[in-house]
Amino acid sequence: MGTAAASNKLQYGYPTPGPQSPTGQKVMDHVFFLSNAEWKQAREENDYDFVVIGTGFCALAFAERTLKNDPFARILIIERGPFFLPEHFQNLPLPFKNTLGGLSETFPWTMSAKNQLGLAGTIHWQHGMVPFFGGRSTLWSAWCPRPNDDEFAGWPQETIDAARRNFESAETLLRVQKADQIDAGRSKAEQAFIADNRPVYGELQRTIQHMLEQSGTSVNGIYRTEAAPLASASERVNGIDFQKFSTPGSLLELAEVQAARSKARTGAKLDIVTDCIVEHIIQQSVDGTPQATALQTSRGVLPLGSAQLILAMGTLPPTTLLRNSFPDYPGLGDRFSAHFISSIVARVPKADLDPNGDWGSLELGACYVAGVANNSFEQQYHIQLSALSDENPIVNSSTALRYMPDVVATASMAQLLSSKDYVVFVCAVLGELDYTNPGSWFKGNPEDRNITTNSLLQIEENGKDKETWTAMDEATFGILETVLSPKGKEAVQYWHGAPDEGDWTSVRPGSTAIRVDAPVHESSTLHIGTQPDAPIDLNYRFKGANNVYVTGGALWPQGGSWNPTLTMVALAQDLADKLSGK
Repeated sequence: MGTAAASNKLQYGYPTPGPQSPTGQKVMDHVFFLSNAEWKQAREENDYDFVVIGTGFCALAFAERTLKNDPFARILIIERGPFFLPEHFQNLPLPFKNTLGGLSETFPWTMSAKNQLGLAGTIHWQHGMVPFFGGRSTLWSAWCPRPNDDEFAGWPQETIDAARRNFESAETLLRVQKADQIDAGRSKAEQAFIADNRPVYGELQRTIQHMLEQSGTSVNGIYRTEAAPLASASERVNGIDFQKFSTPGSLLELAEVQAARSKARTGAKLDIVTDCIVEHIIQQSVDGTPQATALQTSRGVLPLGSAQLILAMGTLPPTTLLRNSFPDYPGLGDRFSAHFISSIVARVPKADLDPNGDWGSLELGACYVAGVANNSFEQQYHIQLSALSDENPIVNSSTALRYMPDVVATASMAQLLSSKDYVVFVCAVLGELDYTNPGSWFKGNPEDRNITTNSLLQIEENGKDKETWTAMDEATFGILETVLSPKGKEAVQYWHGAPDEGDWTSVRPGSTAIRVDAPVHESSTLHIGTQPDAPIDLNYRFKGANNVYVTGGALWPQGGSWNPTLTMVALAQDLADKLSGK
């Protein structure tokens, strides 16, 4: 066991009782993060090779790969918020589901009046940021498909090649596994044992996957299907586990490893500071080229010295930071893309899919279904298809939520209670917002004097967006009615109304009922490329400075429809290789 305090002379109530009101944050600072005194020393004395802003996927990927290449690399990671969740909320007890949304999301921008007043189409707002250690990684759905070459439409070939080189290592870091491999190779006895403890990705998974493989591409626009790739494999195999990935544990383990290396003189410490908002990048011209020389933070100025600055803080916050810090650089935020969403919940009689009654009492399935409108990869969409068969939803609720493939698109208790003899299909359908639309942008907002939030976001649907949205909705109905229902559309029922207050009918819900008024996976505000209007070069460097680099969805030249995390991580690893001299 450890000692009771940091000082050998101030422990055990002698000579004084010592601190009587520790906080969780103080404990974490004492063990893992920089204390006030250590932060003062970092600002005044420490020299770093890399300063990373953010603690999400890209920050972990960059730091992990850099330290793998060079254990002596000196890295400081800055997180704007405090420590909140130790891991993905689905891995925690059931009440933690209430942490999704609400105060766990912040919105460091103002929405355009056009969106607020409903004059820009269905979309009224944009999902926000998670301002805590680990960022969005603690509240995400963990879908990690690899884009194929066609889906990389509009991307530089060098960037596509970099992603391809690193997809395997990115999947290893994120612990990606296909849904059909979660319980593959187990005997019926093993599956029966597992079913007594948690949901099974078994017969239901295999059934819907086979049906999609056989007939999925017969639906207009659909061109590929696969078992859902989920960041959910247990790092230490225990036989039956399923664990959604998040960065806090991995970052803290990395810091612990580097602390041991530093003590043994085989590496350098990894420094992490929390509750520190980067407000402004201070820059000067060096040999005619601007260079970031220091960071103005909520906890004082941090000189950068010769450090490379890595912006790993999402898509929109780095755009605001660069716009305020390099006001003469044009075009930041002129391009914007995201994924608009439809949410469709349907059910099919269980007996139609399981005529022999072979399934367990609680089975799950998850498949990824990709399509395009007008045979054009400029108009991509995909369906995140979750399937549930639950005979005892009240009894199973505490375990079922943990193993659901999608944290947002899941069946409600009312939907499950009324569907004990059905398979419930929950479809989160994501479509690509047209990045060429001049009506969608992320620009400065002079009315806001807070330099961390002074941006204005407008998301306007044009004819191309509406066309894609209509095509993806129609394809989803086609998948449900002609592929996943053996007896056709007459056997399919749809949920109408609020999740806990609706009812099932055979009538398709209308577009206003299924289309969500907030997109996800914002991208493209700092797109990468060789063209003059691309703010980021092929080495991920911001063209307006010689030591500032960008990671994440802001780099996307075109949004596509595929979930972005795997590609974000792969490119962050490539950046680490470029900068750490591999």
